[in-house]
Amino acid sequence: VQLQASGGGLVQVGGSLRLSCVLSGSTFADYIMGWFRQAPGQEREFVAVISWSGGTIRYGDSVKDRFVISRDNTKSTVYLQMNSLNPEDTAVYYCAARRAYSDYAPSIGMEHWGKGTLVTVSS
Repeated sequence: VQLQASGGGLVQVGGSLRLSCVLSGSTFADYIMGWFRQAPGQEREFVAVISWSGGTIRYGDSVKDRFVISRDNTKSTVYLQMNSLNPEDTAVYYCAARRAYSDYAPSIGMEHWGKGTLVTVSS
């Protein structure tokens, strides 16, 4: 399984950005997909996770009501729409995947990780 994230960049405070992550090497619909982030000097933080069908979604407290995770199983792609960005959102964003055995969406136990894409929010 390979994960390739893209869409990061520099954005001003209050702006929006959409990240994408493509899974290859396996059947995308067999996987729970998640986004995590890590700011310099900080631990990795859970951002959002989506079940294989998209029917179950969870968000971290710091992004709830601002970020939206979605997936397109026909394109093997998971998205993270980020709105109302602030400097605290500056981080490397990683997509991750784990095998799905139900329509649950746990934020732990990710088995595969992408290399990350940098998001910088400037004030």
